[in-house]
Amino acid sequence: MDAKAINKFPIRDYLAARGIHPARDRGYYGLYHSPLREDHTPSMKVNYDKNLWIDYGTGEGGTLIDLVMQMERCDAGEAMRRLERHIGGMFVSSFIGKNPTSQRPHSIVVEKVRPLESLALLDYLTERSIDLAAARAHCSEVHYHVAGKSYFAVGFRNDAGGWELRNRYFKGCTSKAPTTRRGDYPTCLVFEGFMDYLSFLTLKRNPNPPHSIVVLNSVTNLAKAIQFIASHERVYTYLDNDEAGRKAASELKEACRNLSDQSVHYRPHNDLNDYPPQKSHSLLGLFPSRNTSCR
Repeated sequence: MDAKAINKFPIRDYLAARGIHPARDRGYYGLYHSPLREDHTPSMKVNYDKNLWIDYGTGEGGTLIDLVMQMERCDAGEAMRRLERHIGGMFVSSFIGKNPTSQRPHSIVVEKVRPLESLALLDYLTERSIDLAAARAHCSEVHYHVAGKSYFAVGFRNDAGGWELRNRYFKGCTSKAPTTRRGDYPTCLVFEGFMDYLSFLTLKRNPNPPHSIVVLNSVTNLAKAIQFIASHERVYTYLDNDEAGRKAASELKEACRNLSDQSVHYRPHNDLNDYPPQKSHSLLGLFPSRNTSCR
């Protein structure tokens, strides 16, 4: 997918998916608290019609790709790769040449679910440095269709009985809900997405760590899981190193008795899955034991 096609995707939809919403919405543009810096007065404008942004505090602005480069501190090629991974080729194509504010993606209809066997999906997971045994233990191969066309993806079940779906070209879900793995443990580990959870299991080399697990599947699902998370004696968070992730960690810190924000261990990377696997020896702090106190 080229840059022109990627930049058709609405900036406000990308920001909303990251839990970032306008402080003021004027219909054809929105004013946001800038996700690029501390911004107490909303000073980033997103023009919905032109699909461009400008941060009046710094004078920087541009397209969606430019914004992702700034937010995730990466070059244009990496920003495009991440956007393709996040919004998916078929999701973006539904907006090309159309009015994005009036379009809605087609419904995802699951056809069958089976063990994870597809070589294409296994290659995709390997490219993302995911241990295949961990993936097979926690995920399935989901075949589905959208608007009469068939697709398949790595599927991760959520609490609503739906699926979080990922492949090399698509990121989506059949329903919006977190995933909770409940156990009789005093500790709870909180992840933003299931790829981060699989990355943790890969680095830990243990497909069933002795902790309760919450995968938010989006920080917008935090309210649905916060009561369960806060019921634990100790909470360890593995959220993204961005504004939405920091805000969610802050909300959890207020609700929990004892919380340790583990994102410091994989900075300046955006998330745990971006952390180079060859550096896993330096992530010992990521792995709490049942007797570990929060730092």
